[in-house]
Amino acid sequence: MRWRLPAAALAAAICLLATACQGGKPTAVQLNPTSVAGKSAQVISKYLAISPAPGTRSANPASGITVKARNGGKLGGVRVHTGGDAVTGTLSGDKSWHSKWTLGVDETYTVTATGTDDKGHPITATSTFTTLTPDSAFHTQIFEAQGGTYGVGMPIMLTFDRAITNKVAVERSLQLKTSKPVVGAWYWDGDQAVYFRPRDYWPAYTTVSFTGHLNGVEGAPGTYGIHDLNQTFSIGQSVIAVASTTAHHTLIYVDGQLKYNWPISTGRTTMPTPDGTYLSVEKANPVRMVGGGPKGSPGHYDELVNYAVRFTYSGDYYHSAPWSVVNQGTSNVSHGCVNLPPFAAQTYYNMSIPGDPITVTASTAAGKWGDGWTQWFLSWSAYLKGSATGQAVQAGPQGSTFVDPSSLPASTASAPLGTSASGNYFAGTANLG
Repeated sequence: MRWRLPAAALAAAICLLATACQGGKPTAVQLNPTSVAGKSAQVISKYLAISPAPGTRSANPASGITVKARNGGKLGGVRVHTGGDAVTGTLSGDKSWHSKWTLGVDETYTVTATGTDDKGHPITATSTFTTLTPDSAFHTQIFEAQGGTYGVGMPIMLTFDRAITNKVAVERSLQLKTSKPVVGAWYWDGDQAVYFRPRDYWPAYTTVSFTGHLNGVEGAPGTYGIHDLNQTFSIGQSVIAVASTTAHHTLIYVDGQLKYNWPISTGRTTMPTPDGTYLSVEKANPVRMVGGGPKGSPGHYDELVNYAVRFTYSGDYYHSAPWSVVNQGTSNVSHGCVNLPPFAAQTYYNMSIPGDPITVTASTAAGKWGDGWTQWFLSWSAYLKGSATGQAVQAGPQGSTFVDPSSLPASTASAPLGTSASGNYFAGTANLG
């Protein structure tokens, strides 16, 4: 005699059996989840590959992060988690993603990439890795002060405490945001200094935000930047001075308009004020000026001078000179400075900020590169030759990009209000005043 299940019970048993056979994970998988996880990651990596690979130690931060879809897979998005600076990147269609800047040194990163396999099933790939701790590091300083205001000729000046040999990598890590459109370029002055100068003077009243994405940049073999650098400053009103050593007058332009025409006396025949388009470096009231030979010699002087604005490191100033008022406008009697009537010197002093252009013309003496901020000695084409990338920089509110200089529209600026004259530092150049 056979034992028969009631129909309802038999149906329930069949349903239970089907559930056990078709749903959930096999018993063997439940007993060995590690094996399944490893297999799953291996399958996923067939379609989404992340570099650096999971578990990598001492990854090169200069290489950044790359995610690629392959074997019919598609990449949908990438997220990067780190305790350091945020990581941004660019997605190229549904095939690849690469971080925009270098990674920080001695940091841990977790990359999560989402996409689909060759059948369109959603997949997620991850990689956690650490970057190297460098044996050697370089540090960077910027001249501009946070929140400072500078003249329309002011270059952005960076200095490094170690020689930079990979100048292209460093230059490409430098980014600008400007409230008004600006075209310029970087110029390497040796191996430990680089300057950004606009092609023409900065537009007055421009806000400039600089970011050096230097953390993780390999500036020289085995030597890495270990910090980013951020600074925001402003360009103030346009104040441009042009001094003629032969007309014995200086013209002062304010925001593009001739505001003052003052008599001056420049350097005497034996101590001429050198030609060139300089920038105001600093000012003080008073300044003690000592020179003219040893103490007790006929030419020696030791004077307190009022309302002094310096434009060369060697000691040339625009300053008050009540003792030479009789010569101002007619002859040159100074020791190399630009002598002004006291009221004029005070007026100019009160307007002056670092970076205001000061051009000396028609002198018998040539200016010397590096005697002050002399970036405007160079024409635009000459300045471009100092760039490691050979490219110009276009900046605006959205940031900056490197561009082929030949793709830029021609400049419409003219000297002395919009830019400096070509060859301005040569002795005996044409009088711009």
